[in-house]
Amino acid sequence: MSQIHSSSIVSPEAQIADDVVIGPFCIVGPNVRIGRGTVLRSHVVVEGRTVLGERNLVYAGACIGCAPQDKKYKGEDTELVVGDDNVIRENCTLAIGTIQDHGITRVGSRNLLMANAHVAHDCQVGDDIVVANNVALAGHVQVGSHAIIGGQAGIHQFVRIGEYAMVGGASGVVQDVPPYVICHLNPCKVAGLNLIGLRRAGWSDEQIRALRKAYGHLYRENLTVKEAVERMEALIAEHPTAEHELTVFLEFVRSSARGIIR
Repeated sequence: MSQIHSSSIVSPEAQIADDVVIGPFCIVGPNVRIGRGTVLRSHVVVEGRTVLGERNLVYAGACIGCAPQDKKYKGEDTELVVGDDNVIRENCTLAIGTIQDHGITRVGSRNLLMANAHVAHDCQVGDDIVVANNVALAGHVQVGSHAIIGGQAGIHQFVRIGEYAMVGGASGVVQDVPPYVICHLNPCKVAGLNLIGLRRAGWSDEQIRALRKAYGHLYRENLTVKEAVERMEALIAEHPTAEHELTVFLEFVRSSARGIIR
């Protein structure tokens, strides 16, 4: 049976799993679904059409499923879906989507959103990500799995951050950040490969060697992006054990609408 503190207001229409814990002074709206093992510590608001998965831990002051901070939003029935095993710290805000996109904001599983982080409407956030204090993801931002975003960073709308990328604290990111790279400063500049992160993730020397070459073509040889992509394509035959990683890198660069940081 779920544990709901007497001071909290939970709509009878909300779908609450049996072992959910809802602490003092929380508000849960009628279109909310909360999965097993999730804990709302205190003073948490979960509203909108929101799915909050299993074993999430939400700290005081967080607002999950809030309306988009977008003047075009007129109360449409859009959605937020949050996965499992996330830690959402104090005063985080996660907005539902808008009809100007697919109408849904997604946050994956096993993420750490530190205090005061903002996930705006229509963001698509993967798994195993760290978003540090006071980070703001503007609307329509995409963040690949295993990325790390340092405190105070601001991510411009429609920007993509690739998997295993690392964004330094206080960075202003206005273009796409390719997978596997580190960037910092404002405006954000590339600073190298995320070698420590890749090694911690268990990547082989051969995979890292192939990505070093790809990174060199893109960032160290004064090539255009088109020229760098052509040389990166040739690396796939040379490094078959890194085919997946090189393909992810290549496809990200090829598909960048805003252009990549350089």
